[in-house]
Amino acid sequence: VNEALSRLYRAAPGSEALVARSAGALVFPQVVGGSLIVGVEHGRGLLYVAGNAQPQEYTINAGSLGGQAKSVIYVFNSPEALEMFRRSNGWTIGIDATAAIGHLGANGMVDSRTSEQPVTSFVLTNVGLEAGVSVQGAKVSRAR
Repeated sequence: VNEALSRLYRAAPGSEALVARSAGALVFPQVVGGSLIVGVEHGRGLLYVAGNAQPQEYTINAGSLGGQAKSVIYVFNSPEALEMFRRSNGWTIGIDATAAIGHLGANGMVDSRTSEQPVTSFVLTNVGLEAGVSVQGAKVSRAR
């Protein structure tokens, strides 16, 4: 988890400050897809909540095209968005909530509009930050 966050901070300047002032961050360090054509992606991650030392474990499942591993990070920019997520019994991106894609501005820093969204998502692959990658349809649930 720490390595995934460090990679995000290097790839998207300004993201460290975004995470630091957020209500919480959900980090899936390795979401792995399995299939030759269409399949399923799965990963386990931790939710860090500001002011709470004990992270909570979550899982993510989504449809997949191919088998590339990636890191997925959701930043809850408002306490209300975090609370709605934590009260849900499973959360599907695009149905239960919208996760805006984290954007970099012309200066290479995290765009100021990114922090105005209730939830921001970042996807990192082996080559770095994937701009414009949608996480729609991903199902996030508390691990049992």
